[in-house]
Amino acid sequence: MPKSKLTTLDEFKALLKDGMTIMVGGFMTDGTPEQLINVVVESGVKNLTLINNDGGYPERGIGKLIANGQVKKLIASHVGLNPTVAKLMNSGEMEVDLVPQGTLAERIRAKGAGLGGILTQTGLGTLVQEGKQVIESQGKKYLLEVPLAADLAIIEATYADKFGNGVNIGTTRNFNPLMALAADKVVLGTYKLHELGEVDPSTVTIYGVLVDHIVQIEEM
Repeated sequence: MPKSKLTTLDEFKALLKDGMTIMVGGFMTDGTPEQLINVVVESGVKNLTLINNDGGYPERGIGKLIANGQVKKLIASHVGLNPTVAKLMNSGEMEVDLVPQGTLAERIRAKGAGLGGILTQTGLGTLVQEGKQVIESQGKKYLLEVPLAADLAIIEATYADKFGNGVNIGTTRNFNPLMALAADKVVLGTYKLHELGEVDPSTVTIYGVLVDHIVQIEEM
């Protein structure tokens, strides 16, 4: 029998360290593992680099980590829903790297696919281009965008089996399956656990082979 992946919240907390790069699934907190974020807040780890679609809200999602002063750098596609991000960015207290949303997704996917980067015209000739290599291919210019990796990904599934094969319902899918590809360790939070064989393989969005730890979580 394979070793159980089931993990308690305390065991999850023990995985956290200062200075980590953490990917957090979700889109404006839809599909975001709030209970796991709460554990990161409680742990007090600091100098984190977070990779997320957005900056969350002031009291929801990764916004709780930002408000608690635990984040050194945020890599996201938009941050307008959280005024705290703008305040910290403008004061220089937190570095913010804004990445076009499609580019963000593709950079994460590139890590999982073992690619050296992606070529895109998005951002060409704008501030997005600063400091990046421009490559010409077939008579057109592209920006080289490098892969994004993380020490840890915390993601969410609506339900999963005990191997970590997870199913995201509706829009909760968003960045969760992608981030499972691009981190050294993947912690899956799920609301309902099934025995092996009880989840229809055709519905799986997060593959258990990518998941290291499973935490049963509660709706927040």
